Amino acid sequence: MGPKSSFPPPLLLFLSSFLLFSSAAQAFNITRLLGQFPDFSTFNSYLSQTNISIGINKRQTITVLAVENGAIAPITGKSLDDIKNILRLHVILDYYDVAKLHKLSNKTALLTTLFQATGQANGQQGFLNVTELSSGQVVFGSAVAGSGLQAKLVKTVASQPFNISVLQISTPILAPGIGGVVAVPVSPPPSGSPAAAPKAAEGPGASKTTPPPAKAPSAEAPAPSDDSAEAPSFADVPAADGPEADAPAGDAPLSSPPMPAADGPVADGSHADAPSADRTSGTTQVAIGTCLAVVMPFVSVLLDL
Repeated sequence: MGPKSSFPPPLLLFLSSFLLFSSAAQAFNITRLLGQFPDFSTFNSYLSQTNISIGINKRQTITVLAVENGAIAPITGKSLDDIKNILRLHVILDYYDVAKLHKLSNKTALLTTLFQATGQANGQQGFLNVTELSSGQVVFGSAVAGSGLQAKLVKTVASQPFNISVLQISTPILAPGIGGVVAVPVSPPPSGSPAAAPKAAEGPGASKTTPPPAKAPSAEAPAPSDDSAEAPSFADVPAADGPEADAPAGDAPLSSPPMPAADGPVADGSHADAPSADRTSGTTQVAIGTCLAVVMPFVSVLLDL
């Protein structure tokens, strides 16, 4: 007879179950899994350099959103700490395959990421928004308000149902405040070009088409005629001595009454002032002549004596 086992059958059954469970728990290795796909070599290298791969391998149920080499440029050149936090956003703490994403209630959901588990997240930084559009396209983005859904689901890379799912997305997911990313406000849709402001109407005086006002001709006052000799006051004061009026004096002679000044500005030296001075001079001469006529007889009498 062969040697008997030192372990009773119930204990053997327990040990077998424990070893089977342990092997199932360690059934995947993200680095080894992605190592089969050269297109994801840069993403896989970042997982190893930041030790994110260790955290992934410790999980029993997880989803990794992987970015191929040709689309990972937005995070290259950043510090290793920034890349580590950005990669944590690409690890979802639940199992999602393509079929499950197309069965979301209300076509959208908030997904918890590995960054949320660190305790460093502020507000919604540790969550992703996944939405199925009306076209059937599934898109991902940060749950932070205004971040947008910039990453599209491309295809399944690898999966072990209910343990790990690796999905390809079109671009890295960036969240404001993580990895040096600055929040950029969403711009409103461009409106139509504003109508040009109407050109201010030009006043009639500033119009380029309005000709300049014609200069009013200065009409010379007519010289007194011989018939006006009876009025020496007008004959003694020639019209040339007074300044020319700014407005035309009209055809009326100087002996006629002055025209009303309502239709034009009053000149500084208008002809209307001249008759008054002339009348005073004529009155004085008449008075002197009268006096002489009265005095001369007495003078003759005195001379005779």
